[in-house]
Amino acid sequence: MSGRLRIDVFFDFICPWCLIGKRQLERALELLRSQQPDVLVTTVWHGVQLLPHLPVQGEPFAEFYLNRLGSAEAVAMRQGQVQRAAQAVGVAIDLSRIATMPNTADAHRLLAHANSRGSSAQRDLLLERLFAAYFQNGEDLGSRETLIAIAQSCGYDADAVRDYLKDESGPFVGNEMGASSGVPSFQFDGQLTMTGAQPAEVLLGTMYEALERQRVRSSS
Repeated sequence: MSGRLRIDVFFDFICPWCLIGKRQLERALELLRSQQPDVLVTTVWHGVQLLPHLPVQGEPFAEFYLNRLGSAEAVAMRQGQVQRAAQAVGVAIDLSRIATMPNTADAHRLLAHANSRGSSAQRDLLLERLFAAYFQNGEDLGSRETLIAIAQSCGYDADAVRDYLKDESGPFVGNEMGASSGVPSFQFDGQLTMTGAQPAEVLLGTMYEALERQRVRSSS
């Protein structure tokens, strides 16, 4: 089997299921490459700001979830669920280090800026580094200086990033059409959409279905 497959991923950096879903997608792509090495896959990441009305400086993380879920018991239950799901796919998440629920508008702007500059390897490194900054290192993704330092560590020009971000404000306006039912959302070839941190085998099956639909269309 040969062909091209485009995968559009809709996500937010503060959603642990998006990081878990990223790992599942990476595993599915490994399986596809081993089984169908002639298929060329393009993956495009689209930022979706889940909490656009958060203040620019963010909110205290613990306070945010207590208000959202209603009790310390409910917070502990939710965080335990996240930790177990993360551990199952080898994702390191340290919620105890997160002090701030950040406004992610600038983080998404940074990734959008990076998409038109540098290499795809740089973009992928930046994406991974931003997830790690939040879920592993407890860094504040709402801080422009933090974002500039992360971008610079991935090979982007710090002054160019600073100039770009200083002219931007307000909620991030991205392409959210594929995320109408939540994130993470995976759209295959513009035809098939799956929502949630689906197992790698499920994602792989949908890739094959999208490729088969391509084959049918091209032969009709």
